Amino acid sequence: MNYNLSKGWIFFFGALGGLLYGYDTGVISGALLFISNDIPLSNFLEGVVVSSLLVGAIVGAGMSGYVSDRFGRRRVVFVIALIYLIGSLILAFAPNAAILITGRIILGLAVGGSTAIVPVYLSEMAPTNSRGALASLNQLMITIGIVLAYLVNYAFSPIEGWRWMVGLAAVPAIVLMIGVLFMPESPRWLLKHNRENEARKIMALTRKQEEIEDEIEQMNKMENEQESTWEVLKSKWVRPMLIVGSGIAIFQQLIGINAVIYYAPTIFTKAGLGDSASILGTVGIGTLNVLMTLVAIATIDKLGRKKLLLIGNAGMVTSLAVLATILFTAQLTTTIAWLTVVFLGIFIIFFSATWGPVVWVMLPELFPLKARGAATGFTTLLLSLANLIVSLTFPILLGAIGTAWVFVIFAIIGVIAFLFVLRFVPETKGRSLEDIERDLRGGATTA
Repeated sequence: MNYNLSKGWIFFFGALGGLLYGYDTGVISGALLFISNDIPLSNFLEGVVVSSLLVGAIVGAGMSGYVSDRFGRRRVVFVIALIYLIGSLILAFAPNAAILITGRIILGLAVGGSTAIVPVYLSEMAPTNSRGALASLNQLMITIGIVLAYLVNYAFSPIEGWRWMVGLAAVPAIVLMIGVLFMPESPRWLLKHNRENEARKIMALTRKQEEIEDEIEQMNKMENEQESTWEVLKSKWVRPMLIVGSGIAIFQQLIGINAVIYYAPTIFTKAGLGDSASILGTVGIGTLNVLMTLVAIATIDKLGRKKLLLIGNAGMVTSLAVLATILFTAQLTTTIAWLTVVFLGIFIIFFSATWGPVVWVMLPELFPLKARGAATGFTTLLLSLANLIVSLTFPILLGAIGTAWVFVIFAIIGVIAFLFVLRFVPETKGRSLEDIERDLRGGATTA
């Protein structure tokens, strides 16, 4: 194949799966306000509709990593785009709750696949000195997808057009299907499968010649280790990083980010805002999400991954504590409703500049080449499972103990996450993927 795509287009299409993930994550928040007018949903069914996407995501994340290690990142991304298209069309024409839930599960397969494959592809395509920024494009696309979903929700809310809201995800799915046909395969995957000449041609699109020679030499040394994917995954030297990767994946969700994304309009209406104002409030939150992810892209290769995680924890816990204090001590008024919007916005600022992109950057960095897809798939499976737990329990907790106490729970989880990062998470800034793997094999991770 002739690889004539510019570096910018390579990383744009490489990250486009993140946009679909973000859109399908965010769009349900506005659609929920109107689905019940056509398809009656109890509180329980509402939670199932939201969380069923995560059931599919668990399966998709678990399968796609191993499949991509065997058949290539690029082929799996094409299949993921096709699944996004099918799921979106099923949702748009769903006649009842059962089909609605089925469509969300199918979409979840693609969401899980995206979370496992997109970060790996971007990380393996990027040069070492800009890997953090380029791999952060996944999170940027996720945030753009979320804000696009919010804008579409706002545009169609006057006509209660929830079918348009969920169905328009088919458009970027088609764009991704076309774009991936022109995408190069990951050079590290090609080298792993004895296709060094192709790997060199692809690396020349994003690297200088001396960088190519150095990375090829390092990758060949790693490839001399004669272990299978399963042998690598169960080896003692990989176990510490599986624990670290699993921990940061789970904590990224348990601190409550997707409770805000899924249920922001519900939170705002409970706080006293109308339907349109609530959706408009989420547009503001989504815009902040995008802007702060741009800040993360500019700083992640300078400040480092671990420092950003700690800063993010401190900011998120503080904003959640202030939110809980306001809701405990104040009466429900329009002012309090907008204060809720403001401090949820501050929460989003800290998440989007730190935990949002950093986790997606670090997961593939932590794992060796021979098991990178499978290990990243496993940790994103746990991320989706944690997301499922939050999305299922949040509306129940909201009704049982109130918004303030829910924010207290998220703040406590944030404190635990801070301590976990401080004690266990290594710094990977400025180190090649092969350097990180070599240190792992030698039992010398950098704290």
